[in-house]
Amino acid sequence: MVEAKLGDRALFPDLEGVAYLAHAAISPLSTPVCERITEVARDYARGGMAGFVRWAPRLRQVRQDLASLISANAREVAFVANTTQGVIDIAFGIPWRKGDRVVLFDGEFPANVTPWQQAAEEFGLELVWLSLDPFHDSVDGGLEELRRALERGVRVVAVSAVQYKTGLRMPLAEMAALCHKYGAEIFVDAIQALGATPIDVSWGIDYLSSGSHKHLMGAEGAGFLYVADRCAATLKPRLAGWLGHEDPVAFLVADEPTLRYDNPLKLGARALEIGTSNVMGLAGLGASLELLSSLGVPAIHSHVEGYLDLLEAGLVERGFESHRAETPALRSTLLSVSVPKDVRLSKLAAGLRDQGVVCNTPDGLMRFAPHWPNSHDEVPAVLDAIDQTLARLRA
Repeated sequence: MVEAKLGDRALFPDLEGVAYLAHAAISPLSTPVCERITEVARDYARGGMAGFVRWAPRLRQVRQDLASLISANAREVAFVANTTQGVIDIAFGIPWRKGDRVVLFDGEFPANVTPWQQAAEEFGLELVWLSLDPFHDSVDGGLEELRRALERGVRVVAVSAVQYKTGLRMPLAEMAALCHKYGAEIFVDAIQALGATPIDVSWGIDYLSSGSHKHLMGAEGAGFLYVADRCAATLKPRLAGWLGHEDPVAFLVADEPTLRYDNPLKLGARALEIGTSNVMGLAGLGASLELLSSLGVPAIHSHVEGYLDLLEAGLVERGFESHRAETPALRSTLLSVSVPKDVRLSKLAAGLRDQGVVCNTPDGLMRFAPHWPNSHDEVPAVLDAIDQTLARLRA
């Protein structure tokens, strides 16, 4: 089997184009992920329930690998369909009191906003909006703005580990410490970080949710939710399903009738596993986690940072304005730029796709998001494609 190597896309033999720089949207699937999904599908095709019996126990390893990725305990991890489901579970699972305040950041991806808005309407909460601009200017400035909000009393701060639009990496450890100092909890949307930017819940993170189809390089429809043990006892799983009970499947395998509806709910994240999981998607995620573990997330992050250093310098020379953080600690594996004023963003992105360079255009910016398979040697070809597309558009 071909081993994963930084800058080598041998495990992506079907990937088209010169450079795939859209891992912040949907990652292409590697050969090991495709093979794992196919293996599961064949087992289900051959044996139906026998396929489930074979693969359900193997998902325990996926749960453990996810926990290890963020330095958590496996009992603190639940499988969910996507990031948003995890946000909803916590937004509707916290034991709110009317008037509790939730801090949100203007500019966040809607997945980490809409559920909190719905919870505010349902439970009579107050939403407090903070700007991300102070964090772009300096860590201390951003933390000072957060501190002022926390001083007024806050129940939860909801934030993305990496901002989808600009790639700003939030200072989670410092934010968590500040939250706990003032009696608040912190919820993290981690989908733009996990797999490429290190995250450790021992920094003080209380809740975390992520899907697998971006930097974790798995398939859509599979994700996980983390709930710290210290939060488990107070969580109120209002959206629990049948698998949220203790011993939920005992009545299906016992010799005598044992069905009952009063079994207690599990504590913490596992109470929010509402029904059968996406076994194929989670098995594929497991294959990707094995690749990421073999490479190491810190090494991946460093590799991608080097790629973006080269690309950013070339873009700035061509009149693009970079929105990448100047402070290295605030940088992720995303590079967003404003395009030259004489060029339409959508036309430039379409032209690059025609040249075999795939990127995204979130909210008026052009975003480049490479990953471990992207070679630094691609950068000249990417810049050449930009030059050709600019010349054609300007003509």
